[in-house]
Amino acid sequence: MGAARSHEPAGDTGTSAAEGASAPDAPSGRARAGGSRRFPSITRDTARPEGGGRAAPGDAPAPARQWPLLSVLIAVGVGLLVVATEPFGQAFRIGLVIIGAALMAGAALRWTLPSVGMLAVRSRFTDITTYGVLGVAIVLLALMAQPRPWLNIPFLEDAVHFTVR
Repeated sequence: MGAARSHEPAGDTGTSAAEGASAPDAPSGRARAGGSRRFPSITRDTARPEGGGRAAPGDAPAPARQWPLLSVLIAVGVGLLVVATEPFGQAFRIGLVIIGAALMAGAALRWTLPSVGMLAVRSRFTDITTYGVLGVAIVLLALMAQPRPWLNIPFLEDAVHFTVR
């Protein structure tokens, strides 16, 4: 974990203890802890997510610095293209499996690489969980889609029949 960062801009130190003690809105002469008197809860800066730095050196061109995100987006685009153009039978299934696999690959990249650029949205755990669960769900739903599913899970079929009756 990194060191704690100050959320105060350089040169702005907020109110001093003497100013806070003499403030008319301070309850019973006590100073308020930190922040502006006018807007006490405004966030001045947001920390980058863990691993949110550049994935390549700063002198590399912009696309190269974001290669993890671009690889996931390109794979999702290929999957959407396969679904939209439907060049062969069952293309929707193949396209959705490609999309789900791209999300799972994004989870794997987020887990293994120390810096993934803009693929890092939240904390590492949240990103991995979100990408992984959505990827697995998309793949499973694509494999179980009707007609002629490629994957049969009997207890799910029974649950659907039970709820539909």
